[in-house]
Amino acid sequence: MLGGRMYRPVRALAQAAAAGRTARLFTTARRLAAADKFYVTQPIFYVNSVPHIGHFYTIVLADAIKRYADLQGKATKLSAGTDEHGLKIQQAADKAGEEPLAFCTRFSDRFRALMGAANASNTDFIRTSEPRHREAVARFWRELVDRGHIYKGEHSGWYAVSDEAFYTEGQVEERVDPATGERKRFAIESGQPVEWVSEVNYKFRLSAFRDRLIAWIEESHDAIYPEIRRNEVLAWLRDGLEDLSVSRPRSRLRWGIPVPGDDQHTVYVWVDALINYATVDGYPWSDGGGATQRFFPPDVQVVGKDIVRFHAVYWPALLMAAGLPLPKRILAHAHWTMGAQKMSKSKGNVADPFDAIAQYGVDPIRYFILRNGGIADDGDYSPAEVLVRYKKDLVGQLANLAARCLSASLGADLGAFAAIGRQQRQDQRAVAPGDEHVRRVLLELPQRVGACFDKCELGRGMALVFDALADANRYMTDEQPWVLAKSADGKAQARLQVVLFYTLETVRLAAIMLQPAMPGKAAQLLDHLAVRRAERQWQHACFGAGWQSSPLPQPLPGAAQLFPKL
Repeated sequence: MLGGRMYRPVRALAQAAAAGRTARLFTTARRLAAADKFYVTQPIFYVNSVPHIGHFYTIVLADAIKRYADLQGKATKLSAGTDEHGLKIQQAADKAGEEPLAFCTRFSDRFRALMGAANASNTDFIRTSEPRHREAVARFWRELVDRGHIYKGEHSGWYAVSDEAFYTEGQVEERVDPATGERKRFAIESGQPVEWVSEVNYKFRLSAFRDRLIAWIEESHDAIYPEIRRNEVLAWLRDGLEDLSVSRPRSRLRWGIPVPGDDQHTVYVWVDALINYATVDGYPWSDGGGATQRFFPPDVQVVGKDIVRFHAVYWPALLMAAGLPLPKRILAHAHWTMGAQKMSKSKGNVADPFDAIAQYGVDPIRYFILRNGGIADDGDYSPAEVLVRYKKDLVGQLANLAARCLSASLGADLGAFAAIGRQQRQDQRAVAPGDEHVRRVLLELPQRVGACFDKCELGRGMALVFDALADANRYMTDEQPWVLAKSADGKAQARLQVVLFYTLETVRLAAIMLQPAMPGKAAQLLDHLAVRRAERQWQHACFGAGWQSSPLPQPLPGAAQLFPKL
């Protein structure tokens, strides 16, 4: 189903050659090979503060999506990095008494460290202060100019320094500033204070792309996910679009990329930042066949819901203007609260991801953040809930089941499981009444979990996995293999191996499917089950399809110690 895709180009070449279609042979191979590539992007994080649990969620969600594609046999790319330009950074660096680059490096290093601590498998980490990115932005800008999409004019509007964005009159409201008690204007969308700014700068003809953007979203239902974010973007577009200010006077913003051909202006930080997704794939691409090797456009772009406008309106419009393909899906996940309140340093309710990793271990906290994190609705971070997931799911359902079934007193014969699996899968007559429910669950599980993972709903998919583990634990209690193990009767011993097959088959399937969330612990669990590394792809998460290697190595003892007592 999934793993077989990697062989399609070879089959296509053979078929094309046999039919004499030599002129189309390599075109077919390139097209099919491109389908086996999968490009995931994280938003590049703004370096005005240290990482928090929301950054960690974005990192782990993007990494798990990429790892799922790895399990399908695809060639993958995962980009990450830091966004380092803009007025907010300039002001923060001045306040700290540092040069902007040194200030950015200090914070960028913390985000890079978090990627490592989170065991993220990113293939690139870009800083927008790098020369390769400056070259890409300059080329992209010139492309827009050459195509007639940028012009110079006067721009006035409400500007939020924190958002690095202009807002229209309808996008701001007047209310009391809780810090000063004065009435001020704030951006409705972000809640940040705004000030009136009027200046001459360069503008992008964003309004010209309104109808094309609406058509793109309506024709590709998965372009923006979840549905609530898709509907928000469509509402914005139907309200109308104004042209976008895409530069700032150099006199006001010196920390950024100069506008090509006009060093009195600086490229707007969000235009600069968005282009990173092309930079990391080698843009500007050469003409010498490079198009067959790049990953662009992204298959999934993971962003927080607070930056949907930039990624679902500005970014695709810029790509349309430059004649480049659009992302296939923009996944805009929800945020994290603590105690049902927005996290805030002043309230003392901010979760530090480095502390969480140190306390619970990287894989358990990855599991919690994916299982409890929201796509449409905000997740609530609670140390008590982390412990519940740890003890109930990871220890109680997963590790204990594996440890009990691998106990020497039960004597699981893994070498017999391949034959038992074939029989239980193919011959309905061999299925005992007590096995029917768990068999049906395991037959359906890969497809059901895969459907969730395909939508990037990792939490829902893992919930199905742990439901299956709960079923297997109840099955084991009902079938009492420890009683069967004490019998010398041949039928009892044969029944014992069938029961152990079902329980350990559940563990095997679960471990394979949990690899995107818990790559380290899942690999250790598969080691305990003596599953060879070549048999851990998604195609092997199929009921009765495992345990094929012969001879099998011995299972490892100590599965219960996978998740030590906290």
